Amino acid sequence: MNLQNVRELFPHINRNIIYLNHASRGPLCTPVIDSINNAITEQSSERIDDYPSFLDIMAETRELLSKMINSDSDRIAFLDNTTNAINVLANGINWKRGDRILLNDIEFPANVYPFLNLKNEGVEVDFVKSDKGVISAEKIIEAIKPSTKLISISAVQFLSGYRVDMELIGKVCKEKNIIFSIDAIQGLGAVQIDVKKCNIDFLACGSQKWLLGIQGFAFIYVAKHLQETMQPKNIGWLSVEDAWNLLNFDLKLKVSALAFQGGTINNFGLYALNSSLKLFFDYGLDNIESGVVSNSKYVIQKLNELGFTSPLTGLNEKNIGAIVSFAHPKSDEIYHDLARKKIFISSREGFIRISPHFYNTKAEIDYLISEFIKYC
Repeated sequence: MNLQNVRELFPHINRNIIYLNHASRGPLCTPVIDSINNAITEQSSERIDDYPSFLDIMAETRELLSKMINSDSDRIAFLDNTTNAINVLANGINWKRGDRILLNDIEFPANVYPFLNLKNEGVEVDFVKSDKGVISAEKIIEAIKPSTKLISISAVQFLSGYRVDMELIGKVCKEKNIIFSIDAIQGLGAVQIDVKKCNIDFLACGSQKWLLGIQGFAFIYVAKHLQETMQPKNIGWLSVEDAWNLLNFDLKLKVSALAFQGGTINNFGLYALNSSLKLFFDYGLDNIESGVVSNSKYVIQKLNELGFTSPLTGLNEKNIGAIVSFAHPKSDEIYHDLARKKIFISSREGFIRISPHFYNTKAEIDYLISEFIKYC
């Protein structure tokens, strides 16, 4: 499958829409649309309650995700969004008064509030101060205290686009017996994440952005050694080993990550993610990351030529993800002006945020950049 083949799968392209806003929400491609439509058709005809088929798709999707992040499939479970996924971790750990959590001051709130909520239990939260949109691994490591029990950070920062050195942080966390958690929603699907190589203990990720799925569907990865120390707070009938012995009421939890997946999940979200993951593997994960980074570097270059400076300007390529932003006093005006012309980006916190995926072209980026000239 080549790039043109992929572009033909996105209906918005045929409507002359330039979509560079994947950090907000990804568009649906025809395989995803078809999978959802097929599921709707089946559930409105003869295969209304085809649970065995659903289980097969769930197992296959867990396999695809585990291959994507280099984990075992029994370490994957599905939830509804990244916030609730992170709450699984925050509420499942056996905290002691005086334990500390290390965050930073430019995290997306989904990776903050679940941990701040633990202050009632005597848990302290420390915030590392960012420097022009950058939170380096070195600054995170320098901020570790003897009582630091958990570090949680986004793989890619939602505003600046900075991609942190997860491998370096993970190495130190393993040495110091600190739980290492990753909010992967702005990274996975654009850049690769290896949970074993980076010693990641917990990962949460919604499917609606770079994974090109739909809203209301997410997954977690939880390492076996971490799960063995956790006590799930939200238990459902599918959390237990003998779930289908309905009147037995034996609260023996599953040893797989499915213990955290207590009940019915969004089947349409599952079918959508299953189809988008197959597209990712057909095109190649290496090719996707290469295309994403190439597009981001091109955006940075073109912005610099206009005199706009991105937080990523001058940084090593390993710290470049799929998001490029620059501050502008007229960010909202620019956003609305471009939207009227069917060019979609974001305005966030006084920044213009540009987030092209692998299938976007340099010609689309050039067209966007040409619209910025009047705002120089």
